[in-house]
Amino acid sequence: MPGLDRWLRFATRDATLDFARALALDLRQGDVVLLDGDLGAGKSEIARAMIRAMVGEAIDVPSPTFTLVQRYDTDYCPITHADLYRIDDPEELVELGLDEAGDLGILIVEWPRRAGAGYFPPSALSIRIEDEGGERRRLQLTSPDEGWRHRLAPMIDPA
Repeated sequence: MPGLDRWLRFATRDATLDFARALALDLRQGDVVLLDGDLGAGKSEIARAMIRAMVGEAIDVPSPTFTLVQRYDTDYCPITHADLYRIDDPEELVELGLDEAGDLGILIVEWPRRAGAGYFPPSALSIRIEDEGGERRRLQLTSPDEGWRHRLAPMIDPA
């Protein structure tokens, strides 16, 4: 089976965020992570946990709902966190510089469907977040890029 298509279930908020932090520590320059799900599913919490894992727990990570884009500098590479909820037309994305952000650093995007089909590279890791009630979450990790399956195997298929 080429690429990655895997569902993960987490019983608690802490377990979900632990997974997000572990994933963040495996990210590399050029990686694009797309966080999709209904309002309140936990996209911002997951993005915040990932960014804090890479930059430091003490950093303030506001939701970019109104600014659309937040950038963080690290010794390794820049991290760009985008929230496309308020985007009405994919043409608006040109001004945000997301294409460069994904090339020069790590790009984490909430509400990626607002960009339209084919905007993000096919190598992106898509994470669909579903609220199963209470703190329970179900995450679907997908990418046609075979590399994600190999890179994430230790986290999603522990021996």
